Amino acid sequence: MVSIIGHLRRFGLLALVMTLLLVGCAGVDSNTRDDSSGLPPIMTQDELVRPYIKLGRIQVTREVFTTDALIKTDVYDWGTAALRREAAKMGADAVIFPEVNGDKITNGLLPSTEFRATGVAIKFKKD
Repeated sequence: MVSIIGHLRRFGLLALVMTLLLVGCAGVDSNTRDDSSGLPPIMTQDELVRPYIKLGRIQVTREVFTTDALIKTDVYDWGTAALRREAAKMGADAVIFPEVNGDKITNGLLPSTEFRATGVAIKFKKD
């Protein structure tokens, strides 16, 4: 009886630790402003409190063949990272209106999906 209770306590402790680790990781935002990459952040309309000018529209495409299937989160991560890199090349302070989507296409015999990331690069006005 004592060994069963000991095993239940160990299992309960392990389950608690795993739950805390998973919940802690779920609250981390991958587009935080203090990342060390130095790339412009993706910003929502609610975060824009300063006047800005639009530098231009960014569009990046990527073709993925059926054998190289990506899961949806990988596609979104690729798209936002690509937008941030292109915005940095333009000297932008941020990217707004990000969209990442895909369309199935067929080139010859191989079916593939073309993923497209679009957004608007902005620069904040100097007062």
